[in-house]
Amino acid sequence: MTQSYQPPQSESTLMKVIKLLRWDKPAGRLILMIPALWAIFLATHATPPLPLVGVIIVGTLATSAAGCVINDLWDRDIDPEVERTRDRPLASRALTIQTGIVIAIIAFACAGVIALYLNRLSFWLSVAAIPVIICYPLAKRFFPVPQLVLSIAWGFAVLISWSAAVAELDTATWILWGATIVWTLGFDTVYAMSDREDDRLLGVNSSALFFGEYAANAVAIFFFLTAVLLGVLGVEMELHFGFWIALGIATVFWSIQYGKLRQEEILKPYGQIFRQNVWIGFILLAGMITGLIF
Repeated sequence: MTQSYQPPQSESTLMKVIKLLRWDKPAGRLILMIPALWAIFLATHATPPLPLVGVIIVGTLATSAAGCVINDLWDRDIDPEVERTRDRPLASRALTIQTGIVIAIIAFACAGVIALYLNRLSFWLSVAAIPVIICYPLAKRFFPVPQLVLSIAWGFAVLISWSAAVAELDTATWILWGATIVWTLGFDTVYAMSDREDDRLLGVNSSALFFGEYAANAVAIFFFLTAVLLGVLGVEMELHFGFWIALGIATVFWSIQYGKLRQEEILKPYGQIFRQNVWIGFILLAGMITGLIF
């Protein structure tokens, strides 16, 4: 078993809280924000009210922070045994469980206050997302593909943001929701591949373990479905040339990533691929905006 990491004594309480909220690792926060931004710009044909954009950005940050704390509370006895997570503040006992609970309540309260700004449909979608966020960390204990639960949680970012902009959900919304689900399954399966040995020893589930030797192929299928669904979305919304260029760039990157995953024993590209998908998400956002304007 891996021994619990002991943080430096000089580390401030503020820094411990920042690490608990994962604000020291912005990639994970941005990758949740991206589908929300896709939705709000597509729903408004690239002319969203700036205050609403601000609300969505702050809301995703607050929700993501709450989800990270809930995850660490559930996994406080598992994380010390996993090399990647052993230095998390609750796992290393740098912060107490009581502190974690208080911070989670504060984060959810901030998200709740922000949700009050939204219309009725968006508000109730926000409420519906809470059980999924809270239960996701438990899924790895009994559900063979817990990354699917995370993907559903990510999908709420699309539904909430789209409905916040236009107070309804239409065909394009659900196509984007589907694209977000399979995209998240793809990059989070990659993320899970780095923890396979630890997860196997601990007896917890992950999509990387579920697909086994075919994990790289599963990721390729998820990214392929993402490209297909985004292409269908482009046709449905009559997006112009800029979007198709962005989708082409994204597809090339996903193909390269699949090639690296096929050589994972040599390259171990998991973190790099995860971070690249943040940039791919923003490239697609730029393509959506230009595809609507020009």
